[in-house]
Amino acid sequence: MIRLNLLLLAILIGCALALVSSRHEARKLYVELQKEQQLERQLGVEWGQLQLEQSTWAMHGRIEKIATEKLDMRVPPSSRIQIVPLSEANP
Repeated sequence: MIRLNLLLLAILIGCALALVSSRHEARKLYVELQKEQQLERQLGVEWGQLQLEQSTWAMHGRIEKIATEKLDMRVPPSSRIQIVPLSEANP
């Protein structure tokens, strides 16, 4: 009877240690998940800011201003503009 009680006690202690270990691992993983979710939110905000910045840099008026001021480019007169028709590619 004592051996049976000791065996059951050992099994109980083993189960308790396994429970504590699994709960500790679950808490660690939950903390890691929250850190990753915070990083995801930060990266989402940064992505939005970068998209806004890109749209600002690519505005037609800004590009035209830089072309005119820094590159000394001008719009050609209408007599010099030629329209090239699109042709289908023949393989």
